[in-house]
Amino acid sequence: MNSPSQSGTVFVVDDDPSFLKSVSWLLRAAGFPVQSFESAKKFLEQLTPEMSGCVLTDLNMPVLGGLELQTALAKSVNPLPVVFISAQGDIPTTVNAMRHGAEDFLTKLGSAEKLVDAVRRALERDVQERTKRGRLGILRGRFDALTSRELEVLEQVVLGRMNKQIAADLGINERTVKLHRTNLTRKLLVQSVAELTRLVEEAGLFKRQLPK
Repeated sequence: MNSPSQSGTVFVVDDDPSFLKSVSWLLRAAGFPVQSFESAKKFLEQLTPEMSGCVLTDLNMPVLGGLELQTALAKSVNPLPVVFISAQGDIPTTVNAMRHGAEDFLTKLGSAEKLVDAVRRALERDVQERTKRGRLGILRGRFDALTSRELEVLEQVVLGRMNKQIAADLGINERTVKLHRTNLTRKLLVQSVAELTRLVEEAGLFKRQLPK
């Protein structure tokens, strides 16, 4: 097996101590940092925003099963990618897991190569999604720096309104609109309406109002 090039830890969650030990050994032998947990509850208790990597979890576990763990992660501050591995899994359960974003759904009797490949893809995905969340945080920080009036002008601008229309709608003069638009481009570090619109869409602002 080739050594993985991705950073991040594989968090293995399984209530079967023997399997937990064997799969953890296999992943370490493949070059992955590994942390193991005998229950989803114990893993979630130690989850922090800084933890990077992916979760390899059994499907059927007492108290909190794999699907419940997947749901809890999706709602958390650190939605790590999930790879399921189960002794038995039916098609509806597999489909449900994949629809909710699982990277893969494997059987415990499957090949080591498939497991390593799924884990590698999940780690790559975590890097990509973490980068995207970081950029989104920076963008939202820029938007948070806008005044309420600037946000009102911004909404009108991305709707394609002219300065005269914006001034009339907001009850301000056209010169003030131009000043606000200048402030928008400066604070948001853009130079055109097209860039402005793209940032608004990326940050998820005014979703209902933006034209298709």
